[in-house]
Amino acid sequence: MPSINNITVVGAGTLGAQIAYHSALYGFPAVLHDITEEALLAARTRMDELGGHYREAGVAADQVQAALGRVQFTTDLALAVADADLVIEAVPEVPDLKRDVYGKLAQIAPPRTIITTTASSLLPSEFAAYTGRPDRFLGTHYSNRMWSARIVEIMGSPLTDPAVVEVVVAFMEATALLPIRLRKEYPGYVLNALLIPQLVAAGKLWVNDVADPETIDLAWRTNGPAPLGPFQVLDMIGLVTAYNVSVMSPDPDARAFAAALKERYLDKGKLGMSTGEGFYRY
Repeated sequence: MPSINNITVVGAGTLGAQIAYHSALYGFPAVLHDITEEALLAARTRMDELGGHYREAGVAADQVQAALGRVQFTTDLALAVADADLVIEAVPEVPDLKRDVYGKLAQIAPPRTIITTTASSLLPSEFAAYTGRPDRFLGTHYSNRMWSARIVEIMGSPLTDPAVVEVVVAFMEATALLPIRLRKEYPGYVLNALLIPQLVAAGKLWVNDVADPETIDLAWRTNGPAPLGPFQVLDMIGLVTAYNVSVMSPDPDARAFAAALKERYLDKGKLGMSTGEGFYRY
């Protein structure tokens, strides 16, 4: 099975921009697609900031600068995937939106193209049929802040060709990431299956006015295992993603959190780090 040379990232949000930039940093030509020029411009600006993070992490300045030259930006999906060996879908966690994207990719992506999803709470098997290539479709769950968080979780569906999994694993290793293979599909992979219950618990404390976000985070940072509190993590993930995951949950506490999040933050344009304000100001 051929290796991966050219990649396309569909969705130029916080994570999509990071994936495209990180891949380019390690020598892979990358095309970043979104539906508006404004989103692509914001991603280009975000990449300038990413360069600073990678330099602080010890990456040479010339390598950082060269990465930008390997990234193309386009609103034309057919052009974006015309020569793609791997398409990484990074659109918002909205099932109908993802199905629409996969339906389009099924028609225009070359037959050889592998498609992956960055969905954090949805399973590949929910979407495999829409891709037109269920044997070449799987989940790749990247950690945010890839310059320091080097883990990427790999989850196939029952229909995924094991050889395709190996090709994707080899690509991740070529970009200095540590692939974590799951033996079977599981909602939230490993990391989010551990993290989401903690975030839901923090949201429940906030919704019920037990404590404010700063106090909850202080308690967590002081005695917990992580340097960021749960509300700081939510701002980093993005409050739109947090809402989309929570609103689909069967847990009534998670849905109550989603409703409060929408009313107090999303409806006011406070989306987390990406907009400069969420539970905290940046």
